[in-house]
Amino acid sequence: MARTRSSSSSTTWRYVNPAYYLKRPKRLALLFMAFVSVSFFVWDRQTLVREHEDELFKLKEELLQLQNQLEELKPDDNIVNKINTTSKNLDDLPIDPIENQRRLKVKDAMVHAWTSYEKYAWGHDELQPQSKNGVDSFGGLGATLIDSLDTLYIMGLDEEFQRAKEWITNSLDFNKNYDASVFETTIRVVGGLLSAYDLSGEHVFLEKAKDIADRLLPAWDTPSGIPYNIINLVNGNPHNPGWTGGDSILADSGTEQLEFIALSQRTGDPKYQQKVENVIRELNKTFPADGLLPIYINPHKGTTSYSTITFGAMGDSFYEYLLKVWIQGNKTAAVKPYRDMWETSMKGLLTLVRRTEPSSFAYISEKIGSSLIDKMDELACFAPGMIALGSSGYGPDESSKFLNLAEELAWTCYNFYQSTPTKLAGENYFFHSGQLQDMSVGTSWNILRPETVESLFYLWRLTGNKTYQEWGWDIFQAFEKNSRVESGYVGLKDVNTGVKDNMMQSFFLAETLKYLYLLFSPPSVISLDEWVFNTEAHPLRIVTRVDSPEVSNSKQGTSTSSNNIRIRARKEGRFDKP
Repeated sequence: MARTRSSSSSTTWRYVNPAYYLKRPKRLALLFMAFVSVSFFVWDRQTLVREHEDELFKLKEELLQLQNQLEELKPDDNIVNKINTTSKNLDDLPIDPIENQRRLKVKDAMVHAWTSYEKYAWGHDELQPQSKNGVDSFGGLGATLIDSLDTLYIMGLDEEFQRAKEWITNSLDFNKNYDASVFETTIRVVGGLLSAYDLSGEHVFLEKAKDIADRLLPAWDTPSGIPYNIINLVNGNPHNPGWTGGDSILADSGTEQLEFIALSQRTGDPKYQQKVENVIRELNKTFPADGLLPIYINPHKGTTSYSTITFGAMGDSFYEYLLKVWIQGNKTAAVKPYRDMWETSMKGLLTLVRRTEPSSFAYISEKIGSSLIDKMDELACFAPGMIALGSSGYGPDESSKFLNLAEELAWTCYNFYQSTPTKLAGENYFFHSGQLQDMSVGTSWNILRPETVESLFYLWRLTGNKTYQEWGWDIFQAFEKNSRVESGYVGLKDVNTGVKDNMMQSFFLAETLKYLYLLFSPPSVISLDEWVFNTEAHPLRIVTRVDSPEVSNSKQGTSTSSNNIRIRARKEGRFDKP
């Protein structure tokens, strides 16, 4: 037995000894061929699996497109039944087949963006389409997912909305050791959750909005009530970025009012409203005669610091919210101080408006001290929509003047896009009156921003002029041509060359695509008589304010408003089923 075992073992080891094959080249060749064959088989199987996954992804998108085309052939009863004859009779018009087709094309773009996010970046803040991975630009709060909730709901993407809701219910956790921007977290996360709640009536969204807002509240605990702009979501330690010299930023401090007032109304807890309205009261104490504030504010003294005055970056949405809080409160006496401040700021805006020769481009310049700078951010292209939205609150002459200005500025913003080889706008522009080329792109990247499309949406809703739809369609086609890739949408590093970047910003789904979709939808879909959009395009229900400008402490009144909102949301159900 021992010998047999030994003989068998030595025979086995002989076949694994390299020297055996070196003496027998034919067997070595056969062994090599067998190894290569097995390697090719394994590699081919892995390739087939990857190709199969990609093919399934493409088939899923094609199926959704076919479903959209099938739905296009069905009567859109839900929209027809929601016609509102009070909106300048625009809803009395039959649904234009071209508008319907374009609306479905925008919906297809949303499906492509969302499906790519689901496949490659689910639960992360943003998708990097080129490398097909997710990144946590906002501390891992699911920014794109939350930002997309109301867009999914409005477009009737029910299954996608439900999957997002399940993730929020089971996986969304704000207990993160992360220094969050109070501004970005408010407009994207608090605003996105509240909008989803107002639309669907699902209480989980309100609970999550309250959770994150409670974590942000310590930012307002300053001597002046002007908030710090950054706060840690776990320990609640607030501070300002070092590059501001310790100051707070105007837009970051004055762009939480819509969301926190809405949260107080829906929860019956006045603390959120009190914090954010105190900021406006503090600024109003020393509000200048022209209503224009520099972008830096001292949070200890509540006074402004010597810095740029702009309707672009770091200034923009402060002015927007002065108007929109007045609209949010249904334009009652309780919110008239906001309207008064906004009208004062519009007088100041008029002093910044200049026009070029020979093209007559109207633009909003920037100001430092007494010097004007012939520069305008694409971010400032929200202003035409804001001005048009606020024009109706004036008497006939002033209303006409401001609406005409809004249309002039919108023409300039549209030309931000038309003036480049890609037909996509750069980040900012400089103006050179008297020169043959009196407008030129400055910073030349494009990150899928929505501001121009936002203004086109408002101008179309308020005037009925289809020219704004045509301009919006031009912009959408430029995004499709230059920014759509296999796995989502990307920005451009340079609008002159078309070189792509690797980021699908969350606001592309929250704002750009939503405003484009609504641009081709009947005005009854998210009616401006019933809804106000926050600066991230999240629609919030208008609730009539009857409390005094000094914030009411009555929980009973706000609770009643909250109940009414939930009842109306449940009764109305879906807005659109194209």
